[in-house]
Amino acid sequence: MFPIVILLLGLAAAPLPAQMADWLVENGVIYTGNPKLPKARALAVRGDRIVAVGDDLSGLAGPRTSRTNLQGAAVLPGLIDAHAHMRGLGGLLESRDLRFVPTAGAIAAYVAELAASRPKGEWVTARNWDQTNWGGALPTAADLDKAAPDHPVYLTRVDGHAAWVNSAALRAAGLTAKTPDPPGGKIIRDAQGNPAGVLIDRAMGLVRSRIPPASFEQIKRQLELAAKECARLGLTGVHDAGVSREDLRAYRELIAENRFPVRVYAMIGGDGALWREYLARGIETGDKLTVRSIKLYADGALGSRGAALWQDYSDEKGNTGLLMTTKEAIEQVARDAAAKGFQVCTHAIGDRANRIVLDAYAAALGGRNDKRFRVEHAQVISLPDFKLFEDYSVIASIQATHATSDMRWIAQRIGPDRVAGAYAWQRFLKLGVPVANGSDFPVEEPNPMLGLYASITRQDLKGQPPGGWTPEQRMSRAEALHSFTLGAAYAAFEEKTKGTIEPGKLADFIVLDRDVMTVEASRIPAAKVRMTVLGGRIVHESK
Repeated sequence: MFPIVILLLGLAAAPLPAQMADWLVENGVIYTGNPKLPKARALAVRGDRIVAVGDDLSGLAGPRTSRTNLQGAAVLPGLIDAHAHMRGLGGLLESRDLRFVPTAGAIAAYVAELAASRPKGEWVTARNWDQTNWGGALPTAADLDKAAPDHPVYLTRVDGHAAWVNSAALRAAGLTAKTPDPPGGKIIRDAQGNPAGVLIDRAMGLVRSRIPPASFEQIKRQLELAAKECARLGLTGVHDAGVSREDLRAYRELIAENRFPVRVYAMIGGDGALWREYLARGIETGDKLTVRSIKLYADGALGSRGAALWQDYSDEKGNTGLLMTTKEAIEQVARDAAAKGFQVCTHAIGDRANRIVLDAYAAALGGRNDKRFRVEHAQVISLPDFKLFEDYSVIASIQATHATSDMRWIAQRIGPDRVAGAYAWQRFLKLGVPVANGSDFPVEEPNPMLGLYASITRQDLKGQPPGGWTPEQRMSRAEALHSFTLGAAYAAFEEKTKGTIEPGKLADFIVLDRDVMTVEASRIPAAKVRMTVLGGRIVHESK
């Protein structure tokens, strides 16, 4: 560990000469992301911008210039998570993460603790259960009934595309054997046809709609918690994949109160009233909040077998997944967005969903363009369809840690033939398709070091499998860093102001306790952020 030394040279009241820096950051190993000057030892900041990058910038030091000696520490451009859910992360930080709980019984015991602390009838909610931790069998309402007989329970699966509920929740929503599956959703049923306790995709809304909405103060608190956690982990930017009107209000208030240490590129959550208002008013751009995109859902997720495939799931015959939005609906939104300068970001995981989205985009775009429409996740692609991303200038917005989480069971779920097009990042890169990386937190952990590690190794934290899963799809370290910096900035039309360390760009950068571009790959996940800088201001510093 190194001490960060900041020298305040003089406190004279004389105005700063135009050519002098407010702050010099020196004696570091700075990875700029700029191919014209890939590495440097120093950078200079004036206001919220970088004004110089080089090896010796001492000539820019004036009587009021602060100087930081990094003593050889590594510096990266501020990392940007290109697909995340800020409210979800904030809510998770207020509760327990069920991601690694090994049994349904252990989760039920936690639910019993929560229920014991609340009045009868109050909802109990939590998230991130994963049935693959206990062999793959889906849980049932009965697993929760004894734990919370007097409280309706709603637990969100780790992928956000299934809910596990108890009998009280089913009763509150009026779900019975006669309740039909909603379009784009599925009610898992027992042998008698009764709801068994797991709801997939749009069926989740049958129960979720009965849960009292969060208060505005709760929303604001959760967003602030999430933003502070992002800054701590070295994220200076987040693309929030699906925001509401109240989310935007909370963002604006936090920013106005100077309580928000990251920048957010917001996607409007679906085709509704808020989207139509923005189509009428136009895009919103700001220093810390930009709204110029919409988030749609084409299908569900692989973990809950809701991702839409052309052929049956290999481990569940007769099931090809769920389509949540039609091609025609996606195409109409795409045409409206293209006409008004907005971007469309559509969740598509299965090969059928990806092709439907690409076809809808193609109808609206017509060929190469600079609209920068995105496919969010792009997990399983039919091999001929990779070329369509190139043909229509579509961005692949991927999450590297999804591959290392899913590799335990993905071959069993989709079979070896489809694995060839699964999480196939090099297939995109070799075609010149722009790739933006993220985590999808809280589906995955928000730490971008885990994303860099997964991109580079395609291994779990124990280094398995040796050489990485489908290792030909690994990214180089430079490619991985690009996907979390300039690639993510490009995906938000922000490459001119973010994503690299070079003069004229925002002074968003991080200082690490180790050089993740050169250390043994196994040491990357444990890297700690010593300092996060946003617009020339330190927004996180470890002690």
